[in-house]
Amino acid sequence: METKQLGNTGIFVSAIGLGGMPMSIANRPAESQSIAVIHRALDLGITFIDTADSYCLDESDKHHNEKLIHKALTSYNGDISQVVVATKGGLMRPNGSWGRNGSPEHLRQTIRESYEALGSEKPIDVWQYHAPDPNYTIAQSLAPVKEAVDAGLIRFVGVSNFSVEQIKQARDVVDIVSVQNQYSPWERQPEIDGVLKYCQQEGLTFLPWSPFGGSRRHANLADIPAIAQLAKSKGVSVYNIVLAWLRSQSPAILPIPGASKISSIEDSARAADVTLSHEEVQQINRAT
Repeated sequence: METKQLGNTGIFVSAIGLGGMPMSIANRPAESQSIAVIHRALDLGITFIDTADSYCLDESDKHHNEKLIHKALTSYNGDISQVVVATKGGLMRPNGSWGRNGSPEHLRQTIRESYEALGSEKPIDVWQYHAPDPNYTIAQSLAPVKEAVDAGLIRFVGVSNFSVEQIKQARDVVDIVSVQNQYSPWERQPEIDGVLKYCQQEGLTFLPWSPFGGSRRHANLADIPAIAQLAKSKGVSVYNIVLAWLRSQSPAILPIPGASKISSIEDSARAADVTLSHEEVQQINRAT
């Protein structure tokens, strides 16, 4: 598996990551299946796993995905010394819905809980503020994060769903290595709002969430002629084409497609070997 540097950390991770969310939300697979998926990802050389405290069914199930990933890593027979787990905090799951909570008290508590869920044997590799809460300033919400870094609970910090100005505010409080915003052939905001350009200029890793456009787009990728034709001509899946398109947009991008089946993560890993020409990229741009 090709590798790339995580931000300016000097640490290299796989060029394709694994998103853990599908293993812990509604309609999630059996735990044994999820662990098998994570083990297969590790076999394929994937060393970057993205999770969150809110990848769960509801508040009573909080930290489910983090605990699952920790269980999978500790039961893996191979080398996990290079694996980086990036988690997030700041979203709530009351009755299965989603809501923001940037309260310093809450973030201080959930960081400690994430640290414990991930094994409490080493600092959290990457902790990301999941989404800014308008009830608190960026500085207020990130103050306990800086405290956790200083206390050895967190190694690196990232942000998610942030604008360029919000990223700059965050960097005034604590060093930032990554930004995770929505980005797909149908959600192009990072190109328009300057976040992708800023990440590339500043050496920050950009993690595109929902790379296949969400459940509605995911099911209809093959209906887009430009994507379907490129997939057929290259002998790969439509998902490979989308991941290759994302990687072509900027060297800062590290896709983190979710998976809950072994076949899915095997397919995503193959995308690391797919390249698109400038004209092929433009074909997708025009089609979407």
